[in-house]
Amino acid sequence: MKLFNSRDAAFRSPTGAVPFGTRLHFKITLPRDLHCSGAFLAVKDDRFGDTIIFGMYWCGMVGDDHEQWECDAEMEHVGLYWYHFGLDTCYGKRYIMKGFGGDGYLSETDHDPRFQLLCYEKDFQTPSWLPGGIMYQIFPDRFFCSGEPKTGIYPDKKLHTDWYRIPDWRPDENGIVTNSDFFGGDLKGITMKLPYLQSLGVTCIYLNPIFEAYSNHRYDTGNYERIDPVLGDEDDFRELCRKAAECGIRIINDGVFSHTGSDSIYFNRQNRYPDTGAYHSKESPYFTWYKFIEWPNVYNSWWGFDTLPEVEELSESFNEYINGENGIIRKWLRAGNSGWRLDVADELPDRFIEYIREAVKSEKPDALLLGEVWEDASNKESYGSRRSFLYGKSLDSVMNYPFRDAILGFLDCGDGRDMIEIVLNVLENYPRPVIRSLMNLLGTHDTERVITLLAGERQNGRGREWQAATHLSPEQRAYGLRRMRLASGILYTLPGVPCIYYGDEAGVEGYRDPFNRGTYPWGREDEELLSWYRQLGQMRHACSCLVDGDLLEYGSGGRTMGYIREDENERLLCVFNASDQTIRFHMPAEFIGGKTFMGTMVDDDEIILPRDSCGFVLSPKAPALSQEDISAALAAKQGLLPAADSAEETLDK
Repeated sequence: MKLFNSRDAAFRSPTGAVPFGTRLHFKITLPRDLHCSGAFLAVKDDRFGDTIIFGMYWCGMVGDDHEQWECDAEMEHVGLYWYHFGLDTCYGKRYIMKGFGGDGYLSETDHDPRFQLLCYEKDFQTPSWLPGGIMYQIFPDRFFCSGEPKTGIYPDKKLHTDWYRIPDWRPDENGIVTNSDFFGGDLKGITMKLPYLQSLGVTCIYLNPIFEAYSNHRYDTGNYERIDPVLGDEDDFRELCRKAAECGIRIINDGVFSHTGSDSIYFNRQNRYPDTGAYHSKESPYFTWYKFIEWPNVYNSWWGFDTLPEVEELSESFNEYINGENGIIRKWLRAGNSGWRLDVADELPDRFIEYIREAVKSEKPDALLLGEVWEDASNKESYGSRRSFLYGKSLDSVMNYPFRDAILGFLDCGDGRDMIEIVLNVLENYPRPVIRSLMNLLGTHDTERVITLLAGERQNGRGREWQAATHLSPEQRAYGLRRMRLASGILYTLPGVPCIYYGDEAGVEGYRDPFNRGTYPWGREDEELLSWYRQLGQMRHACSCLVDGDLLEYGSGGRTMGYIREDENERLLCVFNASDQTIRFHMPAEFIGGKTFMGTMVDDDEIILPRDSCGFVLSPKAPALSQEDISAALAAKQGLLPAADSAEETLDK
């Protein structure tokens, strides 16, 4: 019998992160042979370090051998807390600490891991238009070229004439990779391809930086107020936002505010602009933006790249320029965008992010503020302090790399139970408004292409020469395509919003930058994979439980992973087989005769899962199905039985 489980409402109600002012009920179950004479709940305030003790009361027996103790508690303010239970027993002091799966275990010390509780602002809301949707990330130069002539381009930028070649990767005569080659993708090109994005079910486009810059990635901002001429102009951006809205698609921009380019109107080290930049004069209006150690040549720069001088975000001048009434945030919201993704959010001061939020929500209350955070954002530490990303006055949500780790870990020989634990941990730690808006991803401009990662030879630190020459063999590619379908099936059914990195749905390959930033292969797509993504989009929009439904683990272990998504109207059973053999996966009775998706094969009460495949069965919601019901169903009939080499052979048997 469990002592405690933080994810089970029988032990802690409500579960998960809670709004401020929520009264929580805690209950523990103890063996009688402990002879417990007293119990308490200890809650440590992460911010101030104080520990609050709540006395627990004996509340009855469970059978003849166990007893229960309980208490109520309410957190004193918004923030992060850590808790455990203390017991006075016949053996001395004992403690209930956090174990696997949210279970509590008895310990002789209170130095073991504790349970986490996040208390967020009670009025915290996130945009209602994103949950249930599909995001699509575009590296603008590489998506589609409208054919419009390019004007106002720096003479030292190179424009390729062959759309399908790989990006330049060799250093120049000075040994520098300049990232100054372009393929001509532009905003009008994105507008022209809106019908294609509609066919995938896309509801939100996330654009990598579009503002004037020297490099093709544009993370070295040259002018926040101007669209890069290679991409078009402000009218083109407004037209994109307007046409996208007509298609039911929102646009969010990449906000790069931790640094600018050295080749910018603000710093102007290369003298490209007529304005006096901070590099040339201490009287420059931008001088206070930068962190000079020895002006002008020694200054703080992003990760040591001297082409990316860091800014002082809380400089009054910089903050007003970005977040003021007529600042950059509001300018582009007024031009039609629906929010911002903050680059390296963990390198921005919490107060600056709060200023951004105030500007965003004042200008457009339903706009999205999304942050780049690679770890668990609920307890993230950076630069020596705990971050308040998810407390309700900062970000709406984050890029969800932990889910990516879980999906790719499962496909890379990970145990399904361990991988689902990563998912459940995030769901326990994050506020519900955040969960429904998580940006779930498999690949981005900062990672290898997913199909290469799933099926290719590992890079293992090898350089660009090797990466440029290495491609998937036909056998590797066939394997990778199967794994892509499996990975995307998981991505599309987890809580949050799936995001496609442009071209992944078409089977684009590539190792690290710049090979992961090649052009979209128009006319050379893998049509079967494209069809799969379109079907996933249709399934996602057909199932209400994928908007904001709960997740219950079901049958995860070994090379299988499973869960049920449910809301008040329906349940979707999602099961995944990453093994090299066909398995038969037992379904709870309510799913028998349910609607299947994505070619799922069913035989009576079992889903037939060939190797590297998914199964999805939808059922109208029957009487409440608890985690205990699920466990009992699995115990009644083991669902992970080895089967024949093919589904047909299995069905014959």
